[in-house]
Amino acid sequence: MVKATAQTKIRDIMVARVATIDIDTPLKEIKDIFEKARFHHLPVLDKGNLVGVISDRDVLRAISPFLGTLSERATDAATLNKKAHQIMSRQPITARPDETVKSAADIMLVKRLSCLPVMEKNKLVGILTLKDIVKALIS
Repeated sequence: MVKATAQTKIRDIMVARVATIDIDTPLKEIKDIFEKARFHHLPVLDKGNLVGVISDRDVLRAISPFLGTLSERATDAATLNKKAHQIMSRQPITARPDETVKSAADIMLVKRLSCLPVMEKNKLVGILTLKDIVKALIS
């Protein structure tokens, strides 16, 4: 990991291998991904274009709290059939790989975001999270 400063470029600390999902991915599959993965954000693509982001918190809000309990009803289990496009944050704010870590941090703090998809020539090339920034600053 690169020791970051305010002028470090996003490309130097972003995660370049990004797991993505399609807009029609069912909530059950998204929930399974988050349970097995060590990340908290999934960019949502439609025909290869970034259209949204889903966080693990979005999934928790979308799933019935009665799921897997004695009080579970059919409508609770049906929440797992929702699709990504129904729970994602739309029109995500993005960053470019040549922007500085400081500019990304400023955007994230002002907009209250925990991640920024990184785009280059209209293609998703990475993702930057607050955790990535903190890790780079203290490494």
